[in-house]
Amino acid sequence: MFESIATAFREGGWGMYPIAFIAVFIFAIAAERIAYLYFKARINKNDFINTMHKYLFQGNLQRAITYCSSANAPLANIVKAGLLRVDGTEAEIQSAMDEMALQEMPRIEKRTGYLAMLGNVAVLAGLLGTVTGLIRAFAAVSYADAAEKAVLLAKGISEVMNCTAFGLGTAIVGLILFSILSGATQNIVDDINESTVRILNLILANRDKLNTSDVRGAE
Repeated sequence: MFESIATAFREGGWGMYPIAFIAVFIFAIAAERIAYLYFKARINKNDFINTMHKYLFQGNLQRAITYCSSANAPLANIVKAGLLRVDGTEAEIQSAMDEMALQEMPRIEKRTGYLAMLGNVAVLAGLLGTVTGLIRAFAAVSYADAAEKAVLLAKGISEVMNCTAFGLGTAIVGLILFSILSGATQNIVDDINESTVRILNLILANRDKLNTSDVRGAE
């Protein structure tokens, strides 16, 4: 399999190199996004809310803040920002959470959009290689002897088809990864939007039990 891919790559001509360069970027971005979205940023929403409910209902603000720090996920960081302002008004708590959300959201959403762009560029690079390959092939045929025309034309068509196939294959992979990672991003954002509202209500409902001196110690 790899040998046939290598042979097709060599036969594809110069147009294969920019497509390969694009493919490397696609896989690098996808690997970084998978590591962040599926491991660093992901948190079990229900477990997190249940744990926060337990600590806030008990009035154990320090444990709640420590739990958020140990989770070290975007949702936990946003909630922690609200807990650190629990001695303020509802608007101040909400503002602190919104401010942290403005810092966390770009980290969740960054770079994923490049996958779609690179997929489209891979198609265009494949088409460019196809067109230039056809131009060279027909130019060579026009000056060749009759006995060589068929060989040159077949070689030129093989080159442009390999380039087209490689560009389309790269684009398909890039767009599939874009769709998967966009879905994962949206799920995390939806979980954050739902969970922060629920936890804000928990904070307000149990604020009379919370020891605000724990906030000063955490800061």
